[in-house]
Amino acid sequence: MSFTTVIIMISDMQKKTSVAHWTGRVLGALVVLALLADAGVNIFAPQVLAKNMELTGFPDHLSSVIGSIILVCTVLYMIPRTAVLGAILVTGFLGGAICTHLRLGELGSASQIISGMLGIAAWASLYLRSDAVRSLLPLVESKGRVSRSVLQTFLNRRRRW
Repeated sequence: MSFTTVIIMISDMQKKTSVAHWTGRVLGALVVLALLADAGVNIFAPQVLAKNMELTGFPDHLSSVIGSIILVCTVLYMIPRTAVLGAILVTGFLGGAICTHLRLGELGSASQIISGMLGIAAWASLYLRSDAVRSLLPLVESKGRVSRSVLQTFLNRRRRW
């Protein structure tokens, strides 16, 4: 790969990244707003969720604890240096919410779909605004072709050892 090819690739990335970066920020802001709203209701208005907490098998007094967990995960997601850790924690929390509803026999419920979409949006936001995340999860090769799976790449490298 020549030096001019690298320069052209970098300039193309900078053009695309501006739009991608802002799209990622807007998507991330929507995720943060939804999570902060959920945390706020859990912490400041637990009586609103009392019936749902009982139906899912959680005691009412845990509402503020759950809200605090959501709040901490969201704050970690909002800080650029800890955004990946925050996304991991948010995804874990949302996965737990999906599991809770699945245990109740609510397959494909609105709560599960919203939790799944928030988790996808959190990672999509990071992917669009972070070069580090894009380098860890290369979905497109430099020539515009869809890249091979991470597992396939790992297996090919292992064979060379």
